Amino acid sequence: MEVETLIGSSKILKYWASLLIGLVLFFSIKYFIKNPKRKPQKKYTLDNEEDIEVEETDELQPALEEKPHLPFVAGINLNPNGAERFYRLVQGRRSIRSFRSQSIPDLSIIEDCIRAAGTAPSGAHTEPWTFCVVENSEVKQSIREIVEQEELMNYSQRMHPQWVTDLRPLQTNHIKEYLTVAPYLILIFKQTYGLSPDGRRKRHYYNEISTSIAGGILLCALQAAGLASLVTTPLNCGPALRTLLQRPVNEKLLILLAVGYPAEDCKVPDLQRKELSKIMVKY
Repeated sequence: MEVETLIGSSKILKYWASLLIGLVLFFSIKYFIKNPKRKPQKKYTLDNEEDIEVEETDELQPALEEKPHLPFVAGINLNPNGAERFYRLVQGRRSIRSFRSQSIPDLSIIEDCIRAAGTAPSGAHTEPWTFCVVENSEVKQSIREIVEQEELMNYSQRMHPQWVTDLRPLQTNHIKEYLTVAPYLILIFKQTYGLSPDGRRKRHYYNEISTSIAGGILLCALQAAGLASLVTTPLNCGPALRTLLQRPVNEKLLILLAVGYPAEDCKVPDLQRKELSKIMVKY
C-alpha cells in the first residue's frame, strides 16, 4: 500500500508526458548536430527586403568566377567642369504626361540607355534587374487597362484622402492616356533571386536598392539622349503586369517608365526643387 501511494505521488510519473517530450527533443537536436548534411532552406532578409528561401549546400561557392583583379582604368568624363555640365543636363529633366505619338525614337537609342543602366553597381555584382521594353500597341493597351483599373480603386478607396489631396496640384487621376500614346514603355523589374545553372536559387543582395540605382542611371541616359520620361510606380499592378509580360515569379515590378519626345503643347507643374542647403549637410 505504501509503495502504491509512493508511486502515485511520484513527480516523475506525474509529469511523464513532459519528460518524454523533453527526451525526444534532446535526442533530435543531438542527431541534427551530428548530421548537418541535410540542411533546411534558410531565409535571409536585407534592409526590409522580403524573405527569400535559398537552399543551403555543403560546399559554398561564389556566384562569380574567382579571377585575379585587374588594374583600374578610369573612364571618360565630362571635364572640364564635368559636375557642373552634368547638373545643367539633368536639371532640365521633368516628368511629363504628354508625348508625341508619331515621333518614335530609334530603338537603338533605348538600347544604349539600357546599356548605361546596366552599368549600375549591385550587391555582390548580381545585377538583379530586367528591363522590358514595350512598343507593341496592343500590349500597351493591355498595360493601360490593367493600370487604370487598379488606379481607379486606388484613388477612390485605397489611398488616404490626404494622399489624393497632395496629388491634386499635379493634376493626376486614374486616367493614364500616356501609356498608349508614349512610343515606348519600359517596365523595370527587380529580380528577388537568381537561378544557378543547376536550377538552384541564388541570393540577390539588396536587389531593390541596386535596381533603383540602375533606374536612376537610365533616367539620366534618357535625358542625355534628348528623350522625356515619366516615372510611375503603379500600385497593386505588379502581379498582373508580370503575368501579362510572362515574366518569371522571381521578378517583381519596381518602376514603369513612359518614354518618348514631349508633345508640342506639353505642360508641366510649376515646381521648384530644394536648394542645396536643404539637401546637403557638411561635417
